[in-house]
Amino acid sequence: MAWGLPPLAVLLLLAVIVAPLSSAVRPVSDAHRSAAAELFTAFPDGSLGDLETTYEAVSTFKILGVQKDKSLDGKACKLASDTLSSSSSSAKDLFHAARISGVLGCSIDAGVYDDVASRLKAVIKDTNSLQEFYYSVGGLLSLKEQGHSVVLSDADSIFHAIKALSQSDGRWRYDTNSAESSTFAAGIALEALAGVVSLSDAEVDPSMIGVVKNDIVKLFGTIKSYDDGTFYFDEKNVDASEYKGPITTSASVVRGFTSFANAVSGKLNIPGEKILGLAKFFLGIGLPGSAKDCFNQIKSLSLLENNSVFVPLILSLPSKVLSLTSKDQLKVEVTTVFGSAAPPLRVNLVQVLGSDSKVITADKELQYDVDNNVHYLDIDALKIDVGKYSLVFEISLQDPEHETVYTTGGRNTETVIVTGLIKVDKAEIGIAENDAGTSESVEKLDLLKDKQISLSANHLQKLHLSFQLATPLGRTFKPHQVFLKLKHESGVEHLFVVPGSARQFKIVLDFLGLVEKFYYLSGRYDLELSVGDASMENSFLRALGRLELDLPEPSEKAPRPPAQAVDPLAKFAPQKEISHIFRVPEKRPPKEVSLAFTGLTLLPFIGFLIGLMRLGVNLKNFPSLPGPAAFASLFHAGIGAVLLLYVLFWVKLDLFTTLKYLGFLSVFLVFVGHRALSYLSSTSTKQKTA
Repeated sequence: MAWGLPPLAVLLLLAVIVAPLSSAVRPVSDAHRSAAAELFTAFPDGSLGDLETTYEAVSTFKILGVQKDKSLDGKACKLASDTLSSSSSSAKDLFHAARISGVLGCSIDAGVYDDVASRLKAVIKDTNSLQEFYYSVGGLLSLKEQGHSVVLSDADSIFHAIKALSQSDGRWRYDTNSAESSTFAAGIALEALAGVVSLSDAEVDPSMIGVVKNDIVKLFGTIKSYDDGTFYFDEKNVDASEYKGPITTSASVVRGFTSFANAVSGKLNIPGEKILGLAKFFLGIGLPGSAKDCFNQIKSLSLLENNSVFVPLILSLPSKVLSLTSKDQLKVEVTTVFGSAAPPLRVNLVQVLGSDSKVITADKELQYDVDNNVHYLDIDALKIDVGKYSLVFEISLQDPEHETVYTTGGRNTETVIVTGLIKVDKAEIGIAENDAGTSESVEKLDLLKDKQISLSANHLQKLHLSFQLATPLGRTFKPHQVFLKLKHESGVEHLFVVPGSARQFKIVLDFLGLVEKFYYLSGRYDLELSVGDASMENSFLRALGRLELDLPEPSEKAPRPPAQAVDPLAKFAPQKEISHIFRVPEKRPPKEVSLAFTGLTLLPFIGFLIGLMRLGVNLKNFPSLPGPAAFASLFHAGIGAVLLLYVLFWVKLDLFTTLKYLGFLSVFLVFVGHRALSYLSSTSTKQKTA
């Protein structure tokens, strides 16, 4: 079967195979810090944007420990101070400004805080909007966390007012007029309720606390999941204008349930594997593409790192590609989401599943390296061959008390690729004369060395190519790509898949049946074999040699070869060297003859000088007055310039350039010559009259 794939497509197949391993879940690292510094970029005026964006930036920087320009903190504090002092600021603006002040520790006058607190309490008293409750209560809680005395005396009624917007499935409405409920709204509702509990001067109704805890359990009943144990929240049946997306929605719920869990007594009945799944979801984002996603990711992970329900412990592999040749160790790290060390625990490899889901080995405990905080195991002990495997780990905490604090999620499955050197044996290539396969010429090939062969065939013959592949343990190996490419000297390419059975890979090209696919193009074909796999360390793209193929002449209806793409830069490439032989120059006269004739050309000039001497040429009549003398001098200089122009015409200038300059000199000579001759004529007339 011939494929019209470009050469690059062959290389891309390996990238597709390895790509899923690049999305490994790893704790927060310096890469996240660099991403945050790039995403939250200051505007030309030095600010970080509006109040909400500014809070998200300074909060993310503080969590990650990113050091930014001190002037940014000053501008952010000024923005917060101006907003808090303004009487026209909305509850939302006051909420974000108070949080900016809390993160940066801005110096705000106590009187300003008193005024803000009274304004936010007034909003709470008059609103039935969940978002207004959220902004107002959140702003008051931020003031309290900064040391300002804030108390809600009617906390029970506020709690009931917010709870009245809840639904039976654990989600919330934005206000009493909303027909649809929202998962995102549930998150901000729980965060607002936690703020009410924290600001209350008395204990909030325990029965209502219990009802909200039950709502949280119902809310987690709507959580969605992937097969790898990742959990996330998403909206259900909401308008497009209200849809927030999984990252924003999940972040809202995380902020809500962690805030509520920290504000009330007793533990929430949330399964540990779902909290761990949320952590995997946010870590699985990798490096976010927007500032909003970056804040939601880092803020959510920081809350999960220190929440009072369960602290998720992340199992990750520093490397998911292990080499049998290098005898790599299987290394496993178990940390919190920010990479902090986990409590004492054991890591067991309970199963190794091959690509066919067959259990290869089981139940091996990994050793612990205290210095590097890594659990490890020699892969030789697994007795596994090259290929792709699913490793099933089980984490057990050594201290039973830690089981109420941390969650490991039970069993964790990670995918690895084990690589090694593949044995390439019994490679042969030849031309067969008939259907029985009797070969006229068979040559041995060493596919791991650059050795090229030369073959010739016609349309009645067949090309045979065969070789064997085996793994380091001597087992059958079937790589993901085995291609034979024939490239005609005109640039037309043909790609064939080399089929394999057991260890043998063999292809037979019957040129009689391929003449149309080859477009009846006779001539030289370059043979190239590519064998590659993600687990094959010695994948190769090898030039086998050349094939001189003689095909019959095409008929009128025969398909024509496709037009080859022309490189637009080819015309700028170095051109072929032009070889040119000049004609033999004609025979020249002897040097003495040339010199003699050159001397003869000077005779007229010598005769001219002699004539001047015989005529008695002198300068007696040269004008003595300054004006006439100047014109006479210019006239003689012009004559000299004309003579010099004749010389330049002889050695350098062309005829048209010479005539152009001669025209200018002629006008000049006519003018100055006329003045000089006029003076001489008038002088001569005066002498005759005298």
